[in-house]
Order: sequence, then C-alpha cells, then structure tokens
Amino acid sequence: MQQLPRHAQYKESGLPWVGEIPAHWQTRRNRFLFREVDRRSKHGEETHLSMSQVHGLVPSKDLGRKSLQSENYAGGKLVAEHDLVLNRLKAHLGVFARAKQAGVVSPDYTVFRPKGDASVRYCESLFKTPMYVGEFRRRTKGIVEGFWRLYTDDFYNVTALLPPPEEQVQIVAYLRAQDAHIARFIKTKRDLIKLLTEQKLRIIDHAVTRGLDSSVALKASGIEWLGEVPEHWEVKPLKRWVRLNARTLGQKTRPDFEFRYVDIGSVQTGRLVKEPERIRFEAAPSRARRVLRRGDTIISTVRTYLKAIWYVGEDADDLIASTGFAVLTPGSGVEPEYLGYVIQSSPFVNRVTANSIGIAYPAIAETVLGRFPVALPPTVDEQQAIVARIKTESAPLDDAIARTEEEIKLIREYRDRLIADVVTGQVDVRSWQPGPDDVVDDAALAALGDENEDVTEEEDGDGED
Repeated sequence: MQQLPRHAQYKESGLPWVGEIPAHWQTRRNRFLFREVDRRSKHGEETHLSMSQVHGLVPSKDLGRKSLQSENYAGGKLVAEHDLVLNRLKAHLGVFARAKQAGVVSPDYTVFRPKGDASVRYCESLFKTPMYVGEFRRRTKGIVEGFWRLYTDDFYNVTALLPPPEEQVQIVAYLRAQDAHIARFIKTKRDLIKLLTEQKLRIIDHAVTRGLDSSVALKASGIEWLGEVPEHWEVKPLKRWVRLNARTLGQKTRPDFEFRYVDIGSVQTGRLVKEPERIRFEAAPSRARRVLRRGDTIISTVRTYLKAIWYVGEDADDLIASTGFAVLTPGSGVEPEYLGYVIQSSPFVNRVTANSIGIAYPAIAETVLGRFPVALPPTVDEQQAIVARIKTESAPLDDAIARTEEEIKLIREYRDRLIADVVTGQVDVRSWQPGPDDVVDDAALAALGDENEDVTEEEDGDGED
C-alpha cells in the first residue's frame, strides 16, 4: 500500500482527545452537521433494516435474521438513503451506520439527517474511531452499563473534524479502496483456514468412526448415516452418554456477578474465534444462562449451518454460554475430549443440519439432538489413545490455522489504525489516485466482517428475546 505523506501544516484541534489536525480543517459540533428525524411507519410494510457492526444498516433478511410472518414494524422509525443511524444502546461500541437504502428501523435507534458540509460516509468512519468511540462512551448515560444510552443532545455536543467537502470525498474513496485490498487478503486467508479445517476433519472423521486398528472387524451400526463401526464399539443415543444442559445460571444470580459470555458468533467448528466478552449479570442478555465447565462440549442448536461447536478444554469457572447452545457434559466412561471430536465429526454435524427446521434460521430441538445414535469405544483408555492420535496428526494443521488467524487479526488492527490516521488528518490523501488494482467490489467487502456476523439488535438471533 502506498506510503502517505503528512499535511504541510497542523494546528491544535482544541479537543484533548484528538490533538493536532490539518491547519485547513475545521471543527464543528454535530448539532450544526445533523438534525434528528423521527418519522414513524404507519403500516410497517417498508423494508426492515438491521444494524451490523461491519456491514452497516442492511435488510434484516441479508443477515439471516429470524422473521416471523406475524412480525410487524408499524411504529418503527423511517430512514431515507444516506441518513446516519445510531443504535443508542451501542454508541459506546461505535455502532453508527449510513443507510444504504430507505426502510424502517427499531424505535430504539436514532436517525440523523445531514445538513451542511458533512459527508455521511466520512462521518460514519470518523465516529467509529477509538477516540470518538471513547468520547461517545463518556457521554452515555444510565445506571446499568449494558443499558447506557447516548441521547441526541449529547451527540449534538460532540465536536466533529471537518475537512473541505472535496477532501471528505477523497478520504472516503481512499478508504474504500484500501478496504477492498484488505478484504481480498482476509478472504484468501479464510479460504486457507477452511481448507486446513477440512483436512483436520478428515483426520477426526476416520479416527472416531474406525478407530486406530485398521484390521479390526466392523459391524453394521444399524444407522444409515453412521454406517459400519468397529465390532466392539457401543452404539447408544447421545443422551445415554452425556447430560444435556446440566447447569443453568439462575434468575437470582447477584447483579454484579461477572463472567465471560460465549455467544454463537464466538465459536466455529472446534475453536473460539473471538475472545468472549466480559459482562456483569445485570447487563447480560437473558439468553446468557448455560453454565460451562472444563470438559463440556457445546453445539449450537440455532443457526446450525454455522457449525458452532467447541470443546471446553480450559478452566471455565467464569464461562457462560448462550441458550442457543446445547451443553454436553460427558458421563462416566466417556473421555471428554473424545466426545468433543465426535460432536465435531462430519457424520454427526451433517445429521444435525439435516434435522434442523427452518430455512433462514434453522434450529434443532435438544430432545432431537439427544436421540442421535453415537458410537464409542467401550473403554476410556481406547478413547484417550484415539484422542492422542488425532492431536498428533492434526498438530501441524492447528499451528497453520493459528498463524493464519493471527495474520487476519494483524491486518484488521492495521485497518483500524489506517482509518483513524486518515479521518483525523494524520496523513494526507489528497494526492492519492486510484490504480488498476484499487477496484472496489461491494460483494468482496463482506470479507471485512466476521464469518459469523454480529447483529446489534437487542434480539441477536440466538432464539431468545
């Protein structure tokens, strides 16, 4: 990527949390750049838009949100294309988005319409920088952290940095081009992770269906999708091997009880993909109820196409999972880590997805999950030996996956720094000209988001609330 120069002259912004800005830039309070609009839908027939931290404000159906036929958005707030929309409860996370189309949003959102010289695209990037997120956080109000709100007057009183209009346009164009480059890089790395994961699953599949001794006699399991298994293995319904959802966080839990929350978006097949959010019970979503312990395996029973499965191989005294997971606690005679591999295996996962109900939002009942037949070696020793073989053979793949994930993390950190430098004038993009590789493909930009996209609605699609 092209090395950008600094501006020739700088001045103090007058904002201690910003510092110096280019001498020709202005500062202007938001009340002079935006006005709140509050028009309501009469019939709720407009396209319903949901907020995504990466993709902005997009039709709910594009994010795979559950939509019931009886759902009605009458009374929701109307937005026009290019309005700036704020999720008031998430302002401290930088959840601002430009409306890419007209539609209707939650009444809990605030809709701002630009006036004057402010580019909504530019302001959308500016308000997501760490310094502005911090300033919005300082201005939020509320008693309970999870319910802090940024009210309109407080938003109005925040001072924005304002380059000349033509420079705002240039900034937006430059950042979109860099996003395209970064998105292509991330997509390549994700494709590699997918390939490595598939190779690991082949190792797991063979080990948990055939064992270690290739000469052992096989028998028909009696289950079409399971096929033949070693003759001495036992086939029982899953509920005979495990306890389902053995521990629940009660309603009378202390409000200040703090825990790490594992939601559906935190998990992909076999691993955590992001650090669980630390949260207090009083601020936690009502679906934060599944108590985890080391040795448990969790599997998503909603949005099952995500294949969110994780063996809890770490100390988990402070881990709470969403009720969108089923928690499997192994019984006697079951090696916990072996069970984790069985639940990750392709035959089991394919059975889960095949028995899920729903198209946009497939889910499976835990009672159905518990009836699935599972074949296990009869001794813990044999199970442990299989675990050891899987870990040995998959170690190089695990290392490669970890390195690739770190590369994605680093490029995202670079992107965040780049955006902050550009929208605050620490570098000068006025001389930048797009090259032949600076092609922006809106579809490709999707790679900038997490694979399991977070939706910032109060109801996040976990099947609760």
